[in-house]
Amino acid sequence: MEKKKYKILVLSDFKNSTASILKSTARLANMIDGAVEFFYVKKPTEVIKQDNQFSAIRTINSQFSASEKKIKTLLNSIAEDYNVKIKYKFAIGNVKNEIISHIKEVNPDVIVLGKRKQKFLNFGGDNMTQFILKHHEGPVFIASEGNVLEPNKKLSLGIFQGKHKPLDIDFADQLIKNTNVPLKSFKIGETPSQLKAGKGVFSSLKTVNYVFEKGDNAIDNLSKYLSKNKIDLLCVGRDKAPAKDTVNLMKYDLRDLIGKLNVSMLISGRQPYEL
Repeated sequence: MEKKKYKILVLSDFKNSTASILKSTARLANMIDGAVEFFYVKKPTEVIKQDNQFSAIRTINSQFSASEKKIKTLLNSIAEDYNVKIKYKFAIGNVKNEIISHIKEVNPDVIVLGKRKQKFLNFGGDNMTQFILKHHEGPVFIASEGNVLEPNKKLSLGIFQGKHKPLDIDFADQLIKNTNVPLKSFKIGETPSQLKAGKGVFSSLKTVNYVFEKGDNAIDNLSKYLSKNKIDLLCVGRDKAPAKDTVNLMKYDLRDLIGKLNVSMLISGRQPYEL
């Protein structure tokens, strides 16, 4: 039986953090045997400044040529360092519409977004992270600008124990094979439970548990411990609970975790809502 190759789609606004995002994505692809595609969208207003139709067409063609050259240079460098092929596509149009259309066309297993220090990665002023979490059922990998996953280096993997299994993903076993032990398990307000991956128990691996007292500073304290323990990747679960109920139902606020933790995060696919 042929082994599945996971499709990884990188969405970027092509700012300074793009290289960091692509490096971490390439390392993820190495670990899970993934095929990477880079997708970049520009709004027409960022490209076309003229009213003249022919001038506008020349400008669009020029933009495509310049963007393609810039993307190729960056992708080729990272592909060589990480020994992974990276396809790309560039579009001009409504950013969210183009992204949704491309997601439907590609049907990726994982979508990758970037996050600068203490900020979400925005596309045209809109918060794309929440938009993708709303529209994509599968795992979302949020790559931190300041903590790049390095080639040929095992992960220091952190597990955030919320209501749902943080590693309830198809490629959980591949991640574990590329992880240093002990694993680090983090939980707010309760005794940690036995860790289980989506398709296999890995509780036999040595695990260090950290339990944080509930309160206003819980996530800030968690952030300090992630830094202290040099966590490369934090795995977090999510469910179908409405955003307004997230705190009560999942015992943590996913948006706060993404916004405040300066570490790359792998958020599981959307899981069934449970009472």
